[in-house]
Amino acid sequence: MRSDIYADGRYATDNPTYHVEDSAWKASQVYEVLSQRRLSPKTVVEVGCGAGEVLVQLQRLLPGVTRLEGWDVSPQAIRLAEERSTERLTFHEGDMLAQSGDRFDLGLCLDVVEHVEDYIGFLRAFRSHAEWKVFHIPLELSVQSIFRVTPIVRERARVGHLHHFTKETALATLNQAGYEVTVWRYTAGALDLPDKSVLQLAARTPRRLLRAFNPDVAARWLGGFSLVVLAR
Repeated sequence: MRSDIYADGRYATDNPTYHVEDSAWKASQVYEVLSQRRLSPKTVVEVGCGAGEVLVQLQRLLPGVTRLEGWDVSPQAIRLAEERSTERLTFHEGDMLAQSGDRFDLGLCLDVVEHVEDYIGFLRAFRSHAEWKVFHIPLELSVQSIFRVTPIVRERARVGHLHHFTKETALATLNQAGYEVTVWRYTAGALDLPDKSVLQLAARTPRRLLRAFNPDVAARWLGGFSLVVLAR
């Protein structure tokens, strides 16, 4: 990961909540793809867990889970996460791929891949840490984002996104890293979560209409969508 901005506090300064406000929604996306395959993991690990709220929500949604671990390279994130620790839920500062040899039933990598410099190497290393994996990957390449340019440049500066994906390149990346994708579907944070700008509010209606007509076209032309993927 780009541990510089995450370890030295710059990311925390620009994103002090670590996106806790989106965590219940993200956990619901994870739960839905697990439910599609009727999976009931007993052990769960999340790499890049931030403040840990997604794991808190999953602890409620998956009562059969006996152990949850969250890892993050940011000391500021782990300080926030530790306030959420329970007997079943623990947090660790550092690089899980380098520091832990444990294997889990389920591994979570939610809005993380786009931050990692060597993302193919990261994905290959992550595979051995869990039987099933859930990814959430923003699809930031769209006709409108390329035309405007500003959104991609802003996300690079504000939240450290180094890579930008379409549905096709995200799935091809997972395939290249050795994953077998079993379930994927679009998520629409731009429609489901509160608007962060006037432009997002203005785009809500055309996004919703175009999604109803053709989700692929909506994601490719207007953006505002991500991909949630269940893989082995």
